Amino acid sequence: MDMQNITLSIPKQLLRKVKRIALEKDTSISGLMRQILVDLVEQEDRYHQARERHLVLLRSGTDLGTNGEINWDREELHDRSSQA
Repeated sequence: MDMQNITLSIPKQLLRKVKRIALEKDTSISGLMRQILVDLVEQEDRYHQARERHLVLLRSGTDLGTNGEINWDREELHDRSSQA
């Protein structure tokens, strides 16, 4: 994998905390940031894949056993006179 260096400017207080976290995880700041970015990209990819799957389902519709025909009207649905 080709690597590209970047410059990141962050507040010194944040940098101190990030250094401590990287040390606790036995990695470098670069390694820590790389993993965070990889995780972010994977999460976004999974979201977009799930979104596309659900849009396909919405477009295709769900079989409700009506064969696509509506054989009732609003009044029939809301008729409460036959209920006890």
